[in-house]
Amino acid sequence: MGANISSQVVQLPGFSRQQLLDLWRKLYGRAAAPEMRRSLLDPFLAYRLQERAFGGLKLSSRAELRRIARALEKGSDSVKPALRPRVKLGARIVRQWQGKTHQVSVIESGFENGGANYRSLSQIARKITGT
Repeated sequence: MGANISSQVVQLPGFSRQQLLDLWRKLYGRAAAPEMRRSLLDPFLAYRLQERAFGGLKLSSRAELRRIARALEKGSDSVKPALRPRVKLGARIVRQWQGKTHQVSVIESGFENGGANYRSLSQIARKITGT
C-alpha cells in the first residue's frame, strides 16, 4: 500500500480475508481474533491506519470512553457524557435563522447575545426561535 492514507483505506474492501489478517498482524503486532468477521476487520484497520498517520484519541477522550464503558458494564441504561464541548473564551459563534444573522460571544460567565448574558446556548436558541 502507498503512502497516501486515503488510498490505503479505499483499498481495504478489495483485500482478501488473508490480506486483511496479515495487515492486522502488521498494524497491531498480534493476530486478530479468529472469529472476527470481515465486516469488522475493514473499519478497525482503517482506523488504525489513520491513527498511525494522524495520531489517536486525546487522553481525555479515551478516559471518557472508559467511563462510559464502565457505566454500561454496570447496566446503566443512559450514560450521559461527563465532558461537554468547550468553546474558547472570546470566540464568536455566528448563525443565520430565517434570514437574520445572530452573533453570540463566549464570555467567562457563559454567552452574550444582543447585550444580554446567558448561561447556555440553548437559552439563546429558544429566544431566537421561540421554541
